[in-house]
Amino acid sequence: MRRLVLGCGSVGSEVVEELTGRPGELHVITGDSGRATALRDENVSAVEADPHDPANYPDTADLVVVAGPSTTGNLTAADRARERYPDAVIVAYAGEEATEADLRALREVADRIIDPIGATADRVLEVATGATADRLRRMVRALRSVDGTLAVVAHDNPDPDAIAAAVALVRIARFAGTDAEAVYYGDISHQENRALVNLLDIEMRRLDPDVDPREEFAAFALVDHSRPGVNDSLPTDIEPVVVVDHHPPREPIDAGFIDLRDDVGATSTLLAEYLDRFGLRPDSQVATALLYGIRVDTKDFTREVSEADFDAAAKLLADADADVLERVETPSLNPAVLDVLARAIENRERRGSALASCVGEITDRDALAQAADRLLDMEGVDTTLVYGFRDGVVYASGRARGAGIDLGETLRDALDQIGSAGGHADMAGAQIPLGILGDVEEGSKESLTEIVRDIIAGRFFETLEDAPAAPLRSSERVVAFPDED
Repeated sequence: MRRLVLGCGSVGSEVVEELTGRPGELHVITGDSGRATALRDENVSAVEADPHDPANYPDTADLVVVAGPSTTGNLTAADRARERYPDAVIVAYAGEEATEADLRALREVADRIIDPIGATADRVLEVATGATADRLRRMVRALRSVDGTLAVVAHDNPDPDAIAAAVALVRIARFAGTDAEAVYYGDISHQENRALVNLLDIEMRRLDPDVDPREEFAAFALVDHSRPGVNDSLPTDIEPVVVVDHHPPREPIDAGFIDLRDDVGATSTLLAEYLDRFGLRPDSQVATALLYGIRVDTKDFTREVSEADFDAAAKLLADADADVLERVETPSLNPAVLDVLARAIENRERRGSALASCVGEITDRDALAQAADRLLDMEGVDTTLVYGFRDGVVYASGRARGAGIDLGETLRDALDQIGSAGGHADMAGAQIPLGILGDVEEGSKESLTEIVRDIIAGRFFETLEDAPAAPLRSSERVVAFPDED
């Protein structure tokens, strides 16, 4: 038996150690001069040379083990070894950064793949027991079923919880051996959200709503929302392979794997749990984003917070970047936000504990959300709606705290007939084309503002009189499909 080892990273070293002393010949080619010298000192035939260059290969080999540290380098070496030794058995190490595309390419030239990601996942699943093990297995199966790139989709205009959950699920997908990318529709316009993405150098791509994403992505996962076409711009006929959210849906969800738990305050908490269960220590980027996502969605652990949120935050703290968190929380304030806030205070209409305010024409639609948050701090107010218009569209942003209503469903009931609306029980929004509100003479901003105020505020306050109740929080709601035979 003539054995050849190409490349000698940590895995290659273990292979050489295992093969040393067995009957037959063993030859090692590595670009690491120190490693080659050490192997020769151990009486192993080793040379310092390029393992990708067939000119350095011996004349014959029965078994070729490609075991360098680089996925790309191993693919090159395996391809050249196959060409040089067409009848040899080739075993190739995939590398820790291998994508599903890399694994497919290696399988075309190698007889066996050493996949550390898949092997690690299998070991984790063997250790886990009971409901947790079943959940982990189902998630990994769903992720591994993707033949191509998985789009991990945050809801439109993503907030920190959605951003963090998306990048964390991308990390888990790659752990399972699936290529994945975090994506979103709309804008990341809130100063703190932009600061989070920029300071952590988060890779998250904005999609074009006029292009069918199925032209590029093989499958889709949803985080911090649960239905395609509702709070995102995906086609409604897409069936996601994974859905993870902490908001209970009002309609059944179809997906390969579903984890919906409304007993936690943030989707980031659920993703932090998955990282922990899979034995994946998050890097500073992921840990900082998840910690900030939990803090924002629980309003610094004062709103709908659970023991799981505290536990997740405590585990993330050691790897989070405190300096980045401080800079994210104190970004420079956009003058447009101050202007919208001033108009929202001046133009507010209040009925009982609910408040609505029309701010007229706007330049920054995210300022509406910030104004809605600020107005919620007023004494005796538990529901707010701030709205304005730009580019022929009325945008509205609502917030609720302790109101006992489902604000997302309330806005749907009030505004869906003239536009699109929805969201969560405590955070929601709407978009209404101006044309549907009636003809207004060009340049008559005051008339336009009055029409918008009369229609939006009227429908909002009227719907509040019989608003849908907030969904009850359950101890845990986890559903995983499909069941296997």
